[in-house]
Amino acid sequence: MSKIKVSAVSYTNTLPFLAGIKSSSILDEIDLSVDYPSECARKVIQHEADLGIIPIAALTKMDEYHIITDYCIGSDGAVDSVFIFSHQPIEEIQTLLLDKQSRTSNGLAQILLKEFWKKDIEIVTEGEADAFVLIGDRTFGKKDSVPYVYDLGYYWKEFTGLPFAFAAWVSNTKLPEDFIQAFNEALKHGVANPTAIISSIDKIENFDYEYYLTKNLDFNLDNPKRQAIELYLEYYRSL
Repeated sequence: MSKIKVSAVSYTNTLPFLAGIKSSSILDEIDLSVDYPSECARKVIQHEADLGIIPIAALTKMDEYHIITDYCIGSDGAVDSVFIFSHQPIEEIQTLLLDKQSRTSNGLAQILLKEFWKKDIEIVTEGEADAFVLIGDRTFGKKDSVPYVYDLGYYWKEFTGLPFAFAAWVSNTKLPEDFIQAFNEALKHGVANPTAIISSIDKIENFDYEYYLTKNLDFNLDNPKRQAIELYLEYYRSL
């Protein structure tokens, strides 16, 4: 039987999942690749991978999808790795540069600007802008690099009262139940001790990995986060 092709994300927030997978016998059943979020989504959408931890905005591009595990990349408030970085207060910005590595966070920034901050701004994908979306490890230690920083997990919570799920484990076809159970157990093992991965990564000044992995991130895909996914998708489709 051919191996199930799995695309994961190369950011620190996914390393506990990868640790769980790599210490499990499930590793023998999969062909694992590691990509940035929008590329992970592209692979699953185009059936180059069977399963991936994909940004939830990508669900709008899929004819069939299955959220198959109890885990996600989420937060209940500030996530500390998904931001609008701005050269001026949010009330004054006129242009926003999107992050090429993102789908969900670009959408979240636009939703919050439109619905929460009540701003109608120009969206650009190249060149200069008043503010820009930046996600993942590239944000670590960078909050002092611009005058104004807006954590999108925090402002989603302010706007909706809900936590958020930035990415979930999604397959583009129905997978065997025994595989799903084993894969879920591997993820469970990885997130049970998320700080175990800290010793294997380079330290960054002005960034607390332990707090990030245990306080900012919330890996459990519970009912409030599922509600947040559905609400986000409603707003996203209306952009």
